[in-house]
Amino acid sequence: MTCLLEILLSVVGLLHHHNARAIIMDKLSDSKICGDEECSYVLSMATALDDFTAPDCRFINIKKGQMVYVYSKLVPSEGAGVFWSGSVYSERYVDQMGIMGYFPAVVVKERHTFVEDTVKMQTNDMDFYCN
Repeated sequence: MTCLLEILLSVVGLLHHHNARAIIMDKLSDSKICGDEECSYVLSMATALDDFTAPDCRFINIKKGQMVYVYSKLVPSEGAGVFWSGSVYSERYVDQMGIMGYFPAVVVKERHTFVEDTVKMQTNDMDFYCN
């Protein structure tokens, strides 16, 4: 019990650390499509057709030829672009693996769909959280 309490207090201490600078960025969309309620299932696998440089912390950098795991697809608002959320996979760019972020759907080509039955849900502030 003591160990659990120490861990909890450490986490709380980290969350309230004076140097923590969490930022809630503007929403890119009000709704998204996922494979499950937690958006934890990979919807599809895609290949990057071109390089994409992240304009801010909501996005990920993608290099042409990288494999991208797609976890959600934002439903575009009127006049907005189409963005998907995912993470990259590449032996060449190991430092980027596991980092989640958004990217324009037009920079990738879906190669394989894993989930056919999708869930449409509202986005929330945590979908656009940066630290």
